Amino acid sequence: QKYLVESEGGLVQAGDSLRLSCSASGFTVDDYAIGWFRQVPGQEREVVSCISFSDRSTYYGNSVKGRFTISRDNANNTVYLQMNSLKSEDTAVYYCAALKSCHNYDVDYVGQGTLVTVST
Repeated sequence: QKYLVESEGGLVQAGDSLRLSCSASGFTVDDYAIGWFRQVPGQEREVVSCISFSDRSTYYGNSVKGRFTISRDNANNTVYLQMNSLKSEDTAVYYCAALKSCHNYDVDYVGQGTLVTVST
């Protein structure tokens, strides 16, 4: 069985940092582009970040550039999202997904999501 599991999010204060992990089971993350998305109820899903499987290029949404960093840990079959200088507007359910590409975001597998709440 192939699936992704995100680490638990939680409640943090504005300005804090939080690292989310996305661990794969049944497949190798290095064979896929891995993306992080977030969604607030009633709003459209937003692309947060993506790391390609070929040249390891990274991509970030404009709202998180300079604050969030995506990285791979192939030894642990995990992708991380380091989130710094968190803001209240970062509050959302965060999902990771295994993608065919960071350019078309066709999803092969997606995690169950984890809630991150940033309080002011």
